[in-house]
Amino acid sequence: MNLIQRFQGIFANPRPTFEKINQRAIWIDALILILVAYMIFSYLSTPYALQDQARFMKDNLKLKERMGEERFNQTIANLENPPSSSVILRSLILSPITLLIGLLLSSLILLIIGRFVSTEGNFKQVWSHYLHANFIDKILGNGVRLFLILSKKSVMQTTTSLAAFFPQLEVTSTSFIILSQFDFFQLWMFGVLGYGLSSAFKIEFKKALFISYGFWFIKSIIYILFGLIGRQFVS
Repeated sequence: MNLIQRFQGIFANPRPTFEKINQRAIWIDALILILVAYMIFSYLSTPYALQDQARFMKDNLKLKERMGEERFNQTIANLENPPSSSVILRSLILSPITLLIGLLLSSLILLIIGRFVSTEGNFKQVWSHYLHANFIDKILGNGVRLFLILSKKSVMQTTTSLAAFFPQLEVTSTSFIILSQFDFFQLWMFGVLGYGLSSAFKIEFKKALFISYGFWFIKSIIYILFGLIGRQFVS
């Protein structure tokens, strides 16, 4: 199967698509597609993310006292009008590297969890399945998110999670941090990933779903903890 057929298959007919992927564990073209799409998303959304950060900092009097007025004002100015070199560094270099590390670690953790129920499968198969499942979140999901970001001119006020149904919530509130983990594209992706893990580990689909959503649950708990800790720096 070529890349276009695999891309269509992930959305239209995931089970046989993952079975075909499992036979050859093709991943290079899928990784390139994801990284390129993510760099485009990051490049277009980074200016809005920096402006959001500036708005939060402006209301942080304690931070202004710690930094000093001159340094604080210069930081705000750089965030509101970031130099092109800063945007390029962040979106075209740091963001894809961070994403790549995250994809590798996630695949490794999924393999480790899978070892508790099966001795079948290897890292290359799990890695390939995880990359292809991410077509849902990193391409379609980010496409929707980018449309919302450009419409609202804000990253922090944009979400494709359950938090979208509660627009009155502050982005730093505990409720928002928790609800934001229930992202529709992420939930869809981990559900579809079950077909890939089932094929790789040669286990029942229900067990594969348990592994997939078990990993999502662990990841969500970690993100919630980081969110709760991180809000202390903007309060």
